[in-house]
Amino acid sequence: MVKSKSKLTDIRLLASSETSPSVLYGLYEVLSTVGTIYPELTTGETGTPLFDVNIVSADSAPFRCYGNVLVEPHAAINEGDEPDVVIVCDMYQPIDASPIGQYPREVEWVKRMHSKGVIIASACAGSLVLADTGLLDGLETAGHWAYRDMYRNYFPKVKFNEHSVLSVAGEQDRLITSGAVCSWQDLAVYLIARLCGPEHAINTIKAFALLERSNGQLPFSVTTLRIQQKDAVIADCQTWIAENYSCSNPVARMCEQTGLKSHTFARRFRTATSYQPMNYVHALRLEEAKRLLETIDGSIEDIGYSVGYEDSSSFHRLFKRKAGMTPAAYRRKMTKLAEATSH
Repeated sequence: MVKSKSKLTDIRLLASSETSPSVLYGLYEVLSTVGTIYPELTTGETGTPLFDVNIVSADSAPFRCYGNVLVEPHAAINEGDEPDVVIVCDMYQPIDASPIGQYPREVEWVKRMHSKGVIIASACAGSLVLADTGLLDGLETAGHWAYRDMYRNYFPKVKFNEHSVLSVAGEQDRLITSGAVCSWQDLAVYLIARLCGPEHAINTIKAFALLERSNGQLPFSVTTLRIQQKDAVIADCQTWIAENYSCSNPVARMCEQTGLKSHTFARRFRTATSYQPMNYVHALRLEEAKRLLETIDGSIEDIGYSVGYEDSSSFHRLFKRKAGMTPAAYRRKMTKLAEATSH
């Protein structure tokens, strides 16, 4: 059973069999120790806990989550009083399957909690559960960058920001969504600062050496362009451009191969892929540019030229829009990451 309401801020972590244990137990450990771990580490004395954290699920039965890790919920979602905060933990969703209707009991509970004034938050794919409630319609949201097309196709009313690590929206800022998996740390720090003050947030960062993502998600975002099966003519173009993205006038070349008029080709390409033809080409070119910046020491101008950009200023501008930083800054960031993992 959920412990009785006390002076502590009541936080419920909503989990399922598709939840990542690193998100669930990371949030549980960090939030459960706010107010206690920092004084213990610095003075040897245990402080006073500030949060009452409980794991809940659709029912209270133990289950195995991702990786066959055992989860023993403290309670079912409908047990106990209303909490102060609900966090929908990461609930993995395949990118080629509909996210609608996957968690009906959880969706109804989250909607009811929101109607009672509870703060609702999510980590990574948990934002898809929030999107399914309709609460995010018309609002900006964060989530894993891999779900950009899923939001476009299934939740067109939601303003998905693939760059955002953390998004705060809704009436009284009661809807909080975070980005890819490890962004649960940013969510935890935000909630600690909001509910307990910045000093406790800073102390928690120090105690756990939590990561910093000031550049957002864009440097880590990968544009995956799969060959669609709806339009065979456009599929052939996708196959061809995957090997020829660096050629000059790539859209005109594809259009010529199909025998379609330019406006007809553009319309069919966008219908099939959700991309304008040239934006699709840019996505291919810039993903290759990122790979080259990560793996070779060639000049940035040469890398831009090799993927199809004769004008280096255009390459710099488009790359910054794609990755959230200049090619040089991206190379430095990825070099530091590589060095850190080699120790």
